[in-house]
Amino acid sequence: MRVTAAGSLPGDDFRGALSAIAEVLPEILPLPELPARGSSSGMVGRALGLVDGLGFDLQPAGWRLVPGSSPEHRRAAAQWRNDLDDTEELLQGFDGVLKVGVAGPWTLAGSVERPRGDRLLADHGARRELAEALAEGTGDLLAELRRRVPAATVLLQLDEPLLVAVADGSLPTASGFSRHRAVDGPELAAALRPLADGALLHCCAPGDWLPTAGAAGFAGAAIDTRLFTSTAALDRLGEWLEAGHQLVAGVVDTTRSEVQGADALVTEALRILRPLELDPESLTHRLVLGTGCGLAGLQLRDVVPQLEALRAAAPLLEEQLAR
Repeated sequence: MRVTAAGSLPGDDFRGALSAIAEVLPEILPLPELPARGSSSGMVGRALGLVDGLGFDLQPAGWRLVPGSSPEHRRAAAQWRNDLDDTEELLQGFDGVLKVGVAGPWTLAGSVERPRGDRLLADHGARRELAEALAEGTGDLLAELRRRVPAATVLLQLDEPLLVAVADGSLPTASGFSRHRAVDGPELAAALRPLADGALLHCCAPGDWLPTAGAAGFAGAAIDTRLFTSTAALDRLGEWLEAGHQLVAGVVDTTRSEVQGADALVTEALRILRPLELDPESLTHRLVLGTGCGLAGLQLRDVVPQLEALRAAAPLLEEQLAR
C-alpha cells in the first residue's frame, strides 16, 4: 500500500522541502506547496500563476481580476518557473509518481473578486473564462513536468475546498448579507471535466461531493477520513470504491499539531474501511494512505516524523485488512 501527502508544507525552502519529502514519500511524491513564501505561493495565488491571458492583482481583501497582470501575479508565475527548475535538477532519474496540486475552478471562482467587487462566482461568463484558462495553464504545467522529469508519472491533484459551499449555495457574498446562488451538478461537473482525466479530486470540506467527482470523470478522490462519519457518507465511499475508483484516505488529522503514531492512523483507517466490507486485496490496490489536508500548520521538525509514521501504518493496515 502506497502513501502520500496533500502537498502543503511549512517553511519557505522549496529545495530543502523537495529533497526531504522525496526521501520519505518516493512512490507518490507531492510537489511541495509553501504558503509561507507569501500570497503568490498560497493556494489561490499559486493557481493564478498558471493562468495566462487574464490579469490579477492582490488587494487587501484578496485576489481580484484586473485588466493587466500585477507584480504579484507575475511573481506567482515566476515562482512556478523557479520551482520547475529546481524540480528538474533535484529529481533527475526519479521514476515514481510526481503529484502536483492545483486549486480548482470553483475554489478560484469563490475566492477571486470581480473588478467591481464580489466574487467571480456571481458572473457566469467570468467564472467560465477563468475555468477555461486554468485548464489550459494546468495542462501546460503537466506537460512541462513530464518534459523535465521524463521518467516520472505526473499526477494532478485538483484541490476544491469550496466545492461543497458552491454546490449548496452557502458561500457568502462580499457584503455578508446574502449567499451566492447554488450551482447545479451538471455545471459543477462541466467545469471540472477538462481537468479530470487521470486526476484526483481533493476536497477537505464536509458534504456529499463524490457524485460530482464521478460525474466529472475523476480517476480518484482524496478525502479527510474524519469527515466520513455517518452511515450515508460511508455508503457513498463504498459506492466510490466499488465503481473501481482510487481513494487517498487522509488518515492524518492535519488540524492537530502533534505527531500521530502509526497505530492511531491504522485505527482511523479501519474505522472507515471495516464497515464497507470490501475485498481486502482489491481494496489495497486502490487505496493510498495520506493526510487529510496540507501539513503547513505543523512544525517543520514534525513533518518527516509524521510522514514516517504514515509509512509505517501502511503495512500494518494491510495486515489488519487481510485478517
